[in-house]
Amino acid sequence: TSCVSRRWVPQLSDAAEVFGSIQKADGVSYPVLVPNDKGLTAAIEAGVKEVAVFTAASEQFVTRNTNMTITESLRVYTDLCKRAKEHDILVRGYVSTVISCPYKGLVDARQVTDVAEELISMGCYEVSLGDTVGAGTPGEWRRLLSTILTKIPADRLAVHCHDTYGQALANIATALEFGISTVDSSVAGLGGCPYAPGATGNVATEDVVFMLHGMGIPTGVNLLELMKISKYISSTVLERKTNSKVTQAFPATDKGLN
Repeated sequence: TSCVSRRWVPQLSDAAEVFGSIQKADGVSYPVLVPNDKGLTAAIEAGVKEVAVFTAASEQFVTRNTNMTITESLRVYTDLCKRAKEHDILVRGYVSTVISCPYKGLVDARQVTDVAEELISMGCYEVSLGDTVGAGTPGEWRRLLSTILTKIPADRLAVHCHDTYGQALANIATALEFGISTVDSSVAGLGGCPYAPGATGNVATEDVVFMLHGMGIPTGVNLLELMKISKYISSTVLERKTNSKVTQAFPATDKGLN
């Protein structure tokens, strides 16, 4: 969830309640998105142990999303990271629009690298590279990763691929080839971004797990149980079809998917 302004995002006004109701397991992180110091205060009061901060590699996008420039957002997060450290709270950084921006088009890989370096230097233990529009292709991801990995090691990076154009799995496979092993995903492919017109949700967790298991990469995730959760959220809670291709293709009782 996210500790954001109730006025701007009323759907997330129950962040503290949601976080407090989670039955937390050992060894699992439960990060909460915070846009500013006020959000961090709310996270601290809720007992959060990890927060996430977000900026972008596109000035146009970050301004519309946060009402700040890239420089201003980094200044805010520098102070936020210092305060989070005082409370023993881990901070993860996000860079949106790493491939393209809905307002300016293609984004320079050097700009992405500069922003990611700033986040690392201020104390983020990891930076997630977000293809917010979901229009990136393996070729574009190769060019980006070839640039950014000259400055930041693979174990400090993650990828966050929206699946708007059906390229997410191919892009994740490309990132794996470059040594990046942390992948953001969402059950049933939920999500999206109100500031990226036309963008769909994040890549479905079920689809990522299915691909990784097919590549012989263990995840520790029970795919069958994951599909059941996906179907429950989609059909019972949201009353719509799941965005996961894997869950659509197989019945939830298929024993071959464990």
